[in-house]
Amino acid sequence: MPTFGRPFASYHLWSLIAPAVGQERWHCQMKRGFIKARQKEPTVKALLTHASAPQRIGLLAQKGVYEFHHHRQLLNQPDGVEQVAQLLKLSKLSDEVQQRVIQILKNYHDEPVLKGKHIIELTSGDEGFPRPIWVDQKNYHFRLYATMDCIFTEQDRTLHILDFKTGRSAFDERQALVYLVAARYLYPKQQAVASFYNLERCKKSDLIRVTASQLDAIENQLATVAQKHQQDIFQYEENPSKFSEIFPPTPGSHCRYCSFNTICEFSGFKPSK
Repeated sequence: MPTFGRPFASYHLWSLIAPAVGQERWHCQMKRGFIKARQKEPTVKALLTHASAPQRIGLLAQKGVYEFHHHRQLLNQPDGVEQVAQLLKLSKLSDEVQQRVIQILKNYHDEPVLKGKHIIELTSGDEGFPRPIWVDQKNYHFRLYATMDCIFTEQDRTLHILDFKTGRSAFDERQALVYLVAARYLYPKQQAVASFYNLERCKKSDLIRVTASQLDAIENQLATVAQKHQQDIFQYEENPSKFSEIFPPTPGSHCRYCSFNTICEFSGFKPSK
């Protein structure tokens, strides 16, 4: 985990600090406070370790793709979906999770988007926290964290970073931009592009390409994110009683979907007895 004393950035942190386009009304800084400043408190830690159904589905979908390519023969077998479902132990999960993940597996078995690709990296989703990339420039330095679902090479040797999605949320281009900054350090001699693919809706995004100057601008933005968050953490450590001032809430109907609504005094949510 990133330590409070060292500035760091990631797509997740960027999304917690600044909302995606169109999500401004529902964006709440207090959520960042719970996740990044109070994550060691027992009640907060318990909520963070509990995966919601959408989170579980996303993780299982990634694991399913990994298993299909780890056991490549399953892509060509009529019972490939059933075998992967067994590997994922879906029978032990809720009906909703089972049904949606099985449909995702069927989608991928019918249209395996990575089949025949020269895959450099394909994560299973349970590798743990990624190793940091140290970004050290004249005007800033920070640790960048980026977990990429899949990297493969195109025929012209271009790196293609592919991020898998589930559900109905719109693609957030910022995530791809962070991956392209990471690729700049991990694969400095290769050109890179990025895209998204929704495993549930079988929908792909356009290719995302950036110039060197655009990468510089994105890197600067990430440095700003890292600096702001570090300053907020320092302020909170010095005066925890000002939690709601440092991480101001945005209460509303969206609070019902927040993981922290049972412990947030601003959510208006009353847990059942």
